[in-house]
Amino acid sequence: MTERRQIGRERTLKGARIAFHYDSSVIDCIVRNRSESGACLQVASPLGIPDEFDLIADANDARQPCRVVWRTEKRIGVAFRQATPKEIRGVGK
Repeated sequence: MTERRQIGRERTLKGARIAFHYDSSVIDCIVRNRSESGACLQVASPLGIPDEFDLIADANDARQPCRVVWRTEKRIGVAFRQATPKEIRGVGK
């Protein structure tokens, strides 16, 4: 497979959560690798996970808005995006 990423990713194996619908829906995941621009997430199933969500790191509850770039049966590739002013204030996600 040809590498298409512009920035290399660092392998990791850390717990995290996928949060959407104003945090009323939360799904556990594992961050398999990560860079400044995105990450690969391992999930039980990608079904029901929207195209945009917040990734919450278990270690420090840091929140990162994400956009799905690709999906497979057990993994999701995401690109990190900047939070909008409404999201920062907690108005919309």
